[in-house]
This record gives sequence, structure tokens and C-alpha cells, in this order.
Amino acid sequence: MKRLFIIVLAVALLALCTSFSLATMVNVTVYNDNRGLVSEQRTLKLKKGTNEIRFTDVAASIDPTSVSFTSLTDPKGTMVLEQNFEYDLVSTGKLLQKYLDQEIRVVTKDGTRYRGTLLGTEGGLIIQAENGSTTIVSREQVREIRFPSLPDGLITRPTLMWLLQARKSGKQEIEVAYITSGISWHGDYVLSVSADDTKADLDGWVTVNNRCGKTFKQAHMKLVAGELHKARRERAPRVLYEKVARAAPRPKVEERPLFEYHLYDVARPVDIRNNQTKQIQFVTSKGVKIEKRFVLDSGRSYAYFRGDRQKGKVQVQVRFKNSKKAGLGMPLPAGKVRLYKEDIDGSKQFIGEDRIGHTPKYEDIILTAGNAFDIVGERRKVSQRILGDRSRQETWEIEVRSHKKEPVAVHIIEHLMAWGEWEMLNETAKHKKVDANTIEYVVSIRPDGAAKVTYTVFYRW
Repeated sequence: MKRLFIIVLAVALLALCTSFSLATMVNVTVYNDNRGLVSEQRTLKLKKGTNEIRFTDVAASIDPTSVSFTSLTDPKGTMVLEQNFEYDLVSTGKLLQKYLDQEIRVVTKDGTRYRGTLLGTEGGLIIQAENGSTTIVSREQVREIRFPSLPDGLITRPTLMWLLQARKSGKQEIEVAYITSGISWHGDYVLSVSADDTKADLDGWVTVNNRCGKTFKQAHMKLVAGELHKARRERAPRVLYEKVARAAPRPKVEERPLFEYHLYDVARPVDIRNNQTKQIQFVTSKGVKIEKRFVLDSGRSYAYFRGDRQKGKVQVQVRFKNSKKAGLGMPLPAGKVRLYKEDIDGSKQFIGEDRIGHTPKYEDIILTAGNAFDIVGERRKVSQRILGDRSRQETWEIEVRSHKKEPVAVHIIEHLMAWGEWEMLNETAKHKKVDANTIEYVVSIRPDGAAKVTYTVFYRW
């Protein structure tokens, strides 16, 4: 049925809701695990004794077990006797099912009118008139269906219902809070690298995705970065994209600690529309000192073996410290970092992307932009000797070849056996111990040149 108009008596709709006044304050705290905390303060008129209150303006993805109702005016004298969440939403199919064996009125596209008892809906509307005659009306023919009222149990929107006991009549300021799924946030960053690869400009955005089924108008939004524990459960459309223009006034975002997490407070009210992705800039820093590093890592760079020989790709890393000296120095939420650089004619080009985790201030940030095109590595096991049931000796050779026109330094990372003990017997270059089972060599390579490192290690376990 292409067009179907359901006409419901206005009196029936008005009877459904004891309405709140407009919210005086809406707070939305968004977590980065697909959860949000919604808190609204409203003015409510109560009578002395028992009151039934219905609140229809809630998120469709609400967790009804998380709802909190509090009277700010008379918290001791206002008691919640019962709390329900009703979500049997009105629809064409449900209305028709509710009106089986009851009278309805139908108008077809050619103006023909039918009135009678609805006997069924399979293959069309089966209507029995008062004289006993039965007519099947195709759904494609229907222009309008009229029902005398909205059946009990069907509502137009998800609804919270409270049964309250008030000790006195009058207006009260109340607060409703609940947790909803379908809303989350993360960080997004743009790092623009300078021509000489020594500095970069960093812009950071908080990206909020709202699919919870509700629009929040002029909300005070806060964002919490951290890993909150979530209790295990016994048994979650098209997204519009809105990016705040750089020319528009941006909300100021203030960071402060919250328990063992970090909270980012958007200073001015914002609209958070349903089915929308919103971005708000929260950090910008110019001239961040960076280091470009070429890395050949035995745990990440080698894709395959050919006998005892491995071909490897040299990673290109961009490193900097999250410090005030670098123009940063604030906790950075987890997110994706996209790297850009201007080419010879000034056009900005995309050169790679990586993700960062939640990064406290003064910690290093390491981004892998991609693999170097003109630098390759090769790792070869030269020899191996089994010296007993619990010991052996290995010799490895790592060669790095550069086809670049300028000299480069390459960091060679080797991961040694993770159990037992190891001892370096000899090596052609001095290693740096990164941790208990990781060593690092740094080799300098001339233009169109190559460099080798060979080491022999003894294992005992």
C-alpha cells in the first residue's frame, strides 16, 4: 500500500500524555563505548496524592532499567511508586491487528467508502458489512482508513511512565536521568607535515555520532574519555554528516579529570540531532616538533619467509611528544590521525593514517604513515647450533638497501626469544636494549647504498 492515512481522534492522543513543560536544562554526557547519560530538568504540575506522569520525549535506545526520577523541589515528599517503559509503538500493521473483529471505515482512491467489521488483513482488508456481505479491499486501492480511537497499549513514541505520590499540590522542578545506547564519540586528528619533515600543525576534533533515536536541542554536552567497566548482560540508517565550519564560532572545549578518566566539557550549548555526525574542534597546535623515522621491525615488517630468508618493508613513522613545549600538553582521546603534506606546487596530499589510543600528557605519540618505497630490508638466519636440550645459538644478518638520493638512518628492531635467557656473543654494531627481549640498531646508509648488521645470540631456558 503506497499511501495510507491513519486518522486518530485528537481526544485520544491528548488522553495519553500528562505533559511536562519544556526542559529548562538538558545535559548529555557521551562516553566512547556507545553509551550516553541524558539528564533533563523540567517543571511539572502535581496534585496532592497519586499522579500518573507520562514522558514521551526520550531516546528510542534508552536503557529503561537506568532511569532516575528526582524531585528537586520536594524530594522527601514526592515518592515514585511505580516506573514503566512503554514501547509498543503505533504502526499500520499493529493498528489493523488491534482492530480485528472491530468496526473500521475505509475510503479507496476512487472515493468508494466501506464501513464494517475488519475480519482479516492477509492479501488485503477483509471487511464485513452490517448486512453480512464481505468485501476484500486491496491495500493498493486504499486512500484512507478511519479508526474511532487509538487502541489501549499503543503509543506514538517510546514513553516513560511514573506513578507518583505527592504530599502537596503545586509546581515542582524535577530531574530525569537515564542511560541510552546509540550515541558515542571519538577523536579525529589532522597532522599537516612541513616541507622538511621537522614540524607539523595538529588539529583535533571530537566526533559525536548520535543514532539513539532522539534530537537534543541546545544541550550542554560533555565527553568522557576512558575505559569504563560495563556489566555483562544476560542476554543496538543512514547517517547525516555535519562538520562545524572553521569560519563559524567554535565551542570552547575544556578538559578536566573525572575519577580515573578525562572529561571534555563543551562550553556553549549545541544541537545534537538524531542520525547525525557532529564534529567540534577541541585542540589546535602549530609548529609541533616531529621526527620522521625509518623502522625495520622483525615483528611487523616481514611478510613471508623464503627458507631462512625474509623480505621486509621499512615503515615510515612520525613521532612527537604530547607536551606543552611541543604546543600540546593535554590528554588526547583515542582516535584516527590523518597525515597530510604539501607537494611541490603547494597542493595538500594525503600521506597516510594511523590510530592513537588515549594518550596522557607528556607521553610519546608514534604514527605509522606507511612503508618507504625506496628502502627495503632483508633478514637472513646465517646459522643455528643446538647446544643441548635447553640451549641454542643463532646468527642473524639484516641488510637494508636504500635507493634514495640522500643519506638515511634506519632503526632495526629485533625481537629475541621471549622465554628463558639470552646473551649477545658478538655483533657488528652496538645494540640498544629497548626492553627485556627487544634490541635496536641504528644504521646510516649513503645514497643508493646498503648497510648490514650481523649478530650472534645464545639462548638458555
